[in-house]
Amino acid sequence: MIVIIAEKPSLARNIINALGKFNKKDGYYINNEYIVTYAFGHLFTLYDIEDYTNEIVKWKIDNLPYYPEKFKFNLKKDNKTKEIDLGVKKQFDIIKNLINREDVTKIVNAGDADREGEIIIRLIINEALDKNSNKEIYRLWLKDQTDETINKAIKEMKKDDEYNNLANEGLSRTYIDWLYGVNLTRYATLKTGVLLRVGRVIVPIVKAIYDRDKSIENFTPEIYYGICSTAKTNDEVIELNSKEKFSKDELGKAKKLCDEYNLLKAEVKSKKIKNDILKPPKLFSLSKLQNVLGKKYKMPMKESLQIIQKLYEEGYLTYPRTNSEYLATNEKDKIKKIIDIFKQKGNDIVFKDKKTIFDDSKIESHSALTPTYKIPAKDKLNEKELLIYKTVLKRFMAVFCNEECKIEKTEITIKLGDKEEFVLKGNVIVTKGFTKYENDRNDKVLPKLEKGDIINIDFKPKEKKTTAPKHYTIETLNNYLKNPFREDKKNKEDDDDYEEYKAIFEGLELGTEATRTGIIENAINSKYISLKKDVYYLEPLGEYLIESLTNMNIVMDKYKTSELGKGLKKVYRNEFTIDDVVNEAKNEINDVFNYEKTNIDKNIGFYMDKVGICPKCGKDVVRNRYGYGCLGYKNGCDFKINLTICKRIISKDNAIKLLKDKKTDVIENFISKNDKPFSARLKLEDNNIVFDFN
Repeated sequence: MIVIIAEKPSLARNIINALGKFNKKDGYYINNEYIVTYAFGHLFTLYDIEDYTNEIVKWKIDNLPYYPEKFKFNLKKDNKTKEIDLGVKKQFDIIKNLINREDVTKIVNAGDADREGEIIIRLIINEALDKNSNKEIYRLWLKDQTDETINKAIKEMKKDDEYNNLANEGLSRTYIDWLYGVNLTRYATLKTGVLLRVGRVIVPIVKAIYDRDKSIENFTPEIYYGICSTAKTNDEVIELNSKEKFSKDELGKAKKLCDEYNLLKAEVKSKKIKNDILKPPKLFSLSKLQNVLGKKYKMPMKESLQIIQKLYEEGYLTYPRTNSEYLATNEKDKIKKIIDIFKQKGNDIVFKDKKTIFDDSKIESHSALTPTYKIPAKDKLNEKELLIYKTVLKRFMAVFCNEECKIEKTEITIKLGDKEEFVLKGNVIVTKGFTKYENDRNDKVLPKLEKGDIINIDFKPKEKKTTAPKHYTIETLNNYLKNPFREDKKNKEDDDDYEEYKAIFEGLELGTEATRTGIIENAINSKYISLKKDVYYLEPLGEYLIESLTNMNIVMDKYKTSELGKGLKKVYRNEFTIDDVVNEAKNEINDVFNYEKTNIDKNIGFYMDKVGICPKCGKDVVRNRYGYGCLGYKNGCDFKINLTICKRIISKDNAIKLLKDKKTDVIENFISKNDKPFSARLKLEDNNIVFDFN
């Protein structure tokens, strides 16, 4: 007998539907050859600190940082009772009994086809299988959940050992995320008195939104002048914008140049028309599909992923958590069959064997998202499910459209005397091609001008303002997270994706296609950021998180996170061991805990640390959320020492000295309003804190 362990009940049902008739039992299905059982996603989670120590450990600095000698896993706990989930335990026991049956000779890991699915089922097998067992373990790797794919994959299964590198990367990621999350969340919370969820990826995501929103908040628009003509020629407005720019104090110069320009003759010197072929877009990766759904339909990533996953589990789409927009070369026959199915329904599509579609070098684990052989009936999908399915289908049709999209590229050059040339560009679609299926273009229509035409002009100064950066949207944040070190290119048509895929394969991206949606959702649920329509905004707690971590010298920016990501990819390539990346994470965490020990002048203490007696009311002054405050605040005392003064952290030792001696020693690196550093003592004068420069 062969036991197949599916990651979820829905996959188990699809497997039995593909393999034949089965009898349903409690927690599994069985026939003469196969036993198909299932997990509920993760059945195991890593131990918490309390599990390792076998005692209830209070959140105290004495317990941190905590590094287990060996990482261990527990069956999942019930969120309400905090005890082992009985449903989880029952299903684990069923799986354990099944794989240890004497008549079972082979076990199949049918986790989702990614690193997370790999370790979900591996953990179950490792915990459930008798230690002296020599049963063979295989991997069922499914690119979609159609009957055809399942049957083909069953015949082509490889030993699970061939996926060891993938499993090691998944475990490494799990371990270091635990180390950061457990140690730094507790540390930051003890420091501030506020529950701050600190994670390896969530922090740089919030930091990106923090930086962008702060740059918008602090942006001061600058007024400048351009010169522009919008006169009519042959009843058409022809807009000519000069390259010349003038500051807000140079309006006179702008007017003078306008007068000079208006005395000149504007003539069409050339008109070039070039016939060209417009390339169709690439197939969808998960994030590129989520970008479209967010931008066009304001659909949050959480919602879109849930629907895409459902369409995959029902067999209509291929595996969704892919970072590639390309197909594997060994999928050509499959794609030909899918194309034939849709051609029979009257679609003008044809198989194309092109490097822009099939490229193994641009695939890490999974090919691009496409429809499968299975086509949903019209009444099978709800409105949003149908919208997403059609979005993927239209992109597939666009890529394999039989007709080329032919365009005329027009370029008109207008010369203004011997002063300046103006170039007008526009496109006209001659044959629709892929735009029959997907057309988001907004081509500029040019005026009807020919070589030698004289253009009427009336140049005038035009007041303009520099514009602030834009808030991150679903699309722009996703693009940033895929490669945080690359600037967006303006000309998308000529965009080479080499750098994008290089960043993915090197591990530079923040989060992965499989995890990014969940991490962003955690940031929203933690009230660090918010999503309104398709735009992300920083929330007060997110601002507090980033600024508090800065005060604690917890640096978890894109640079640090990407370095760890590169280490994880080296595990996948068998260049690093799990211990290598775990030790790297430990070193980073140790740096945080050692920082204030070696930088007393930056040590801000812990929440509720006593620093002295209030000079106003005589009650204790303690570390609070924003600095050092008097416990007599309930009785109206307003004495406090801010945590930062003139952009300089006020350490716990300086607060103690100020309250005890009424003045501190000289403190360096205050920053003035003019952004200049200065040094001074802090002094208590009439119960107020003032600078003392003596």
